[in-house]
Amino acid sequence: MGFFSKIFTWWNGATIGTMLWSSLHGEEVGTDFAGNRYYRSKKPEKAGQPHAGRERRWVIYSGANDASNVPAEWHGWLHGAFDGVPESNLPPPRIWEAEHSPNVTGSDAAYRPQGALERGGRRAAAAGDYEAWSPDA
Repeated sequence: MGFFSKIFTWWNGATIGTMLWSSLHGEEVGTDFAGNRYYRSKKPEKAGQPHAGRERRWVIYSGANDASNVPAEWHGWLHGAFDGVPESNLPPPRIWEAEHSPNVTGSDAAYRPQGALERGGRRAAAAGDYEAWSPDA
């Protein structure tokens, strides 16, 4: 990613201002398997702020800013479900648990069933197929 895109675009990752603010006002508490970095404020929110008395928590994504890239355990930490970082609060993963996967809706990897416009818009005929409504009928 180029220098100018870091300055002017927020959707491709953290801007220079966000990274600078995070280094000045926050402390890094951990990273996940995708490389996302998690921070908490060095000081609690002041009185009169929306979350007065609590620490502020945020994530800086390793790639595009997409909230579905945050695994469940870090999502819980971000929203204050528990105080410690996930590594210290969660039981070991179970054998039946699936790996985290981000939401691919709207991307090229999204599921498109037969008949979807992106696949040509033709679907297989079905028994007792419907008859399209017409306002003239």
